[in-house]
Amino acid sequence: MRLDEELILWNQASIKLLDIRHISMKPEEGLSSYRLPASGFLYAVRGSANLQWDGMKHQVNRFHILHGGKGCSLEICPIEEAFDYYIIFYKAAFLLPVRQEIVSIMERSNPFHIQYGFVPDHPASLLHKVQLMHQEWMEQGTLKRFHAKTLFYQFVYELLRQLHSQDIPTMQADLVAQARHYMQEHYAELITMDLLAEQLDSSPRHLSRLFKSQTGSSPIDYVIQIRMDKAKELLLTTAATLKEIAESTGYPDSYYFAKMFKRYTGVAPIRYRMEHTKVDTCPNVTSSEARYGIVKEKSLLYIDHDNHYQIRRKGSLPMYYSNKSSLAVILMLCLTLLLSACSTSTPGNALQKPSDPVSVNDSNAATQKQTKIVSTVKGDVEVPLKPQRVVVLYLLGDVLALGVRPVGVSAVEQGAAFEKELANTQTLGTWFEPSLEAVLALDPDVIIVPSEETYDMLHQIAPTVYIPYEKMSVDDRLKKLGEVLSKEGEAQALLASFRVKVEQSKQKLQNAGILDKTVSIMEGGKGKMGVITSKNFGRGSQVIYEYLGMKGPKIIQQEIEKSNDKASGKNVSFEVLADYAGDYVFRSAYQGMVDLSDNPIWNSIPAVKEGRLFEINFGLSYYNDIYSLDKQLDFIVGSLLANVK
Repeated sequence: MRLDEELILWNQASIKLLDIRHISMKPEEGLSSYRLPASGFLYAVRGSANLQWDGMKHQVNRFHILHGGKGCSLEICPIEEAFDYYIIFYKAAFLLPVRQEIVSIMERSNPFHIQYGFVPDHPASLLHKVQLMHQEWMEQGTLKRFHAKTLFYQFVYELLRQLHSQDIPTMQADLVAQARHYMQEHYAELITMDLLAEQLDSSPRHLSRLFKSQTGSSPIDYVIQIRMDKAKELLLTTAATLKEIAESTGYPDSYYFAKMFKRYTGVAPIRYRMEHTKVDTCPNVTSSEARYGIVKEKSLLYIDHDNHYQIRRKGSLPMYYSNKSSLAVILMLCLTLLLSACSTSTPGNALQKPSDPVSVNDSNAATQKQTKIVSTVKGDVEVPLKPQRVVVLYLLGDVLALGVRPVGVSAVEQGAAFEKELANTQTLGTWFEPSLEAVLALDPDVIIVPSEETYDMLHQIAPTVYIPYEKMSVDDRLKKLGEVLSKEGEAQALLASFRVKVEQSKQKLQNAGILDKTVSIMEGGKGKMGVITSKNFGRGSQVIYEYLGMKGPKIIQQEIEKSNDKASGKNVSFEVLADYAGDYVFRSAYQGMVDLSDNPIWNSIPAVKEGRLFEINFGLSYYNDIYSLDKQLDFIVGSLLANVK
């Protein structure tokens, strides 16, 4: 990586110093399978050790420096004598919105994740800074910690200077390899895209796309395949019950495990065992000694104590071969097979054959069995006439507004209009990478998705309707959802009511002399400001520019008219920001937003100086469903009218 690009990122990033430790490791101790909780530097100061840094082997002696990113695997084996080293953990983050230049450099190479190791030509100055940094950090006072951070920057400067002067090669961390390694170690635990991305200091979307491009499958599919392979092995090499195998492969119960196994292999687990188990599987091993280690005996975790390589033991579940009579084994297998076969039916009708008649008095059951065909961009889809168990991703407010309470939804942005309504509804992960297992466990009768990628992921679980929301108007989208959910009348009524409300709002603004004023929508504010330049970007743009028909200042309005309804925005430097500021300014408010209260350029803008600036919650303005648009309309019109009063 070029030094000038690396320095740009170090200058732009917000750096948080997390921990500084001085470790003295005896030869018999060692460190195995330790995963870095953050980006970090390791600086050896005494002794030597064989060290593996994410699979790369190093023989480390005094003054050797190594760097790795969050999630990097570290193993240390001291050689003969004690091995002393400092380890410095830090976190780098960028405040939104991020400049395109920064994004481009980060895509080429991320200096906070790259791996390298070298012995500096002038180690004394680095050692002095590290020792003083550790001393100040251990004092724990606010001023001392601040001094430690300033020393950290001096340490990084000196390290980069010597690193590049010696022309030391660096290597970008292999996020996919790290993710696969993590899943292979933790397959029996809860794994979500958010958790996996957090472990590797990445974003769920970036990690998912990178993983799929290199492996051909999503991370969730990959961990399910690991679990299925482990389950097959247990079924064929042990006499473990389905409950034991389920617990050992990360599933909450045998019913759920059997359902997943059959979906992915095509047969029930016990039938798989009966069809594939050979007679005399382990002829030379007594039944009391045959066992299978399911979970590694121990893993090493970072904890906040003096020794960061403390051990937490996991309970391994040894599986013994049964020494019961063959008759008892046969009976057990038959019973489990029966239960497994029943698990694919609806719990309430587990013993009812498909051809059994439904009682004429059971109107609910009859309604559930009635279906209809809905035409979609993916072809005709057969859906229940009155769906009872709806899973919906992203289009949450539209479904809620139609009077349908879903059983599962994608993660809800904090502050969304419907946040409280869905507080107790099961969350399935992000809308672009939901948990397949969580969706399957809900046993939905219809799934509503906003993208082709999510359609491809979920359409085999239940009837799935793809709504290309970015290509559909609000009216068309709501009418299609009304058709899918048998809520056509409710959809028409919602749209008619919203149109009336929009006209009433326009009249109020007209009466107050506001409707012909210009409005800008902005977000961010560190060096540059993001400005919305289309009608459907979110952040209230659809309400302001489309429904209310208000305009932006000339330079923005030209962009809006050229955007052809495509979502768009641009970064604007503070020097010309006043040209993009309308009579009124709405600024998207989110956690960690830059405080501009003392910025002279910002405060010189007339709308800001004269109190015509409104902060709109990011979660409220994020969605463009009918539920959210209605609440955005209330907020925007209310803010404008209150300002006049």
